[in-house]
Amino acid sequence: MAGIVATKVGMTQIIDENGSMIPVTVLKAEANVIRSIKTEDKHGYNAIVIGYKRNSRKKANPFYKTKEFRISNDSEFKAGEEVTTQILEGIETVKLTSTSKGKGFAGVIKRHNFSRGPETHGSHHHRAPGSIGGCAAPGRVLRGKKMAGHMGNQKVTVRQAKVVYLNHEQNLIGIKGSVPGAKNNIVELAI
Repeated sequence: MAGIVATKVGMTQIIDENGSMIPVTVLKAEANVIRSIKTEDKHGYNAIVIGYKRNSRKKANPFYKTKEFRISNDSEFKAGEEVTTQILEGIETVKLTSTSKGKGFAGVIKRHNFSRGPETHGSHHHRAPGSIGGCAAPGRVLRGKKMAGHMGNQKVTVRQAKVVYLNHEQNLIGIKGSVPGAKNNIVELAI
């Protein structure tokens, strides 16, 4: 198991050989460099540490993002070499990890899909959550109650995302469907 880090470019669509329209999210994987290799003897497991996008302003960490991917053996990778979209050749599905769009403070209708109350006949219950707890027992609001609060801006993982397009010259990856997050968001692809 290895992987690559990319940036979300946006969405488009492609037409397959059957004439069907497929929605595609385009990712650009540029400058993935293996910073170090972790071995079973020294660290207890095999992994590669990838640095993504060089950052000339920071001397201690010259990359915007570093990500560790587990591998089966350390012989096929070398520190300092670049990982390109060639690693995805022949791969049909990947596991994506990204940060979702932040929606700020949201009410229960938007956040948890609650139904609204009646709009007329003197009702004061329009977009309110309603009752949030019992009476004397349990005498408190239980943990995990669906209420208004911060929505989005969380780590989201999508498993079995299909790779439908690869362009090795421009380092582009096409994933079927949507990918969490906004444009220019960093996406981790694990094989």
